[in-house]
Amino acid sequence: MIYCVKCGTSLPDDAKFCAKCGTPVAAAGTGAAPTAAAAAPGGPTLAAAGVQELKCPTCGAPIKPVFGEMVVTCDYCGGSVSLGGAGWKEIQKHTMLPLKVPDQAAALATVKAWVDAGFFHRHEFEQSKVDEAKLSYVPFWVLPASASTTYTYQDAAASIGSTVGTMAAAELLGGALGGRRGGVSVIPIMAGPVVNPTRSETISGQYEFPVIAVKSMAAYQPKDYQFQLTGRTLFDKKAVPEGTPVLNGDLGEEAARGTAQAQVQQLQSEAAHKKHSMVSKLETKVDISEGELLHAPIWYFALEHKGQRSTVLIDGNACRVIRTLA
Repeated sequence: MIYCVKCGTSLPDDAKFCAKCGTPVAAAGTGAAPTAAAAAPGGPTLAAAGVQELKCPTCGAPIKPVFGEMVVTCDYCGGSVSLGGAGWKEIQKHTMLPLKVPDQAAALATVKAWVDAGFFHRHEFEQSKVDEAKLSYVPFWVLPASASTTYTYQDAAASIGSTVGTMAAAELLGGALGGRRGGVSVIPIMAGPVVNPTRSETISGQYEFPVIAVKSMAAYQPKDYQFQLTGRTLFDKKAVPEGTPVLNGDLGEEAARGTAQAQVQQLQSEAAHKKHSMVSKLETKVDISEGELLHAPIWYFALEHKGQRSTVLIDGNACRVIRTLA
């Protein structure tokens, strides 16, 4: 690794010009260490928000963002940049999942198993027509989230016990009053204090929540799906099968953080309601750590079944259904 002596930007060993300031490497030298500003997390600003072209921070090749794009991957080396409030910056952590299901037939077999398990409520995959099938590397913002949910609920057992105790006390009291009317003095035996059936509980959750970075695919946003991240590697353009498109994104990391927070809160709420039926006063706190850009191989299948069109997304790494949409 070499560095530009003018601005401190790190450069590949074979770079001839600085990707940030354009200073020739031969004239600038190679021995200077990067400045504190250049080495700071998130990297320096590469270009203003409104530019029509900027240089890839990794290889120096031109990157030409299309209007609306906020996440762009270099066509030559796979380096990536993201648009934020300060302008275009290099994405420091850009990873990918390897494609383990390169064969369309194998991916379609997963769709068949899903359909036959009840997606159409009958074993009629053979009567379905595959209108479209394609493989793409789709960008996701993967955001580590730590959540804690505190809530109250009604304990059914305590509530029933309290009701039975109250009824028993009322019966004894009624008997005692009746005894007095008959001239017999009876001291009622009370069932003790009424038990409060309200309980409080806290549940915690850890997530590596994926937010799809393509707005036109927002309908396919995973709800409770998480990728198998143990096998991910740093993004390498050469590892993408030839002819497989690598999609850019138009959803920035800040917006993705908001989506992740809302989705995690929903998952925590569903977990609380699944555990107890009568839940109230639910409060969730979500802490989201620094995320990464993940390109995942996604198989997209569009099916037509008796006039009804449905879409199924398959994780090309784990061969699992991510989301279906009818």
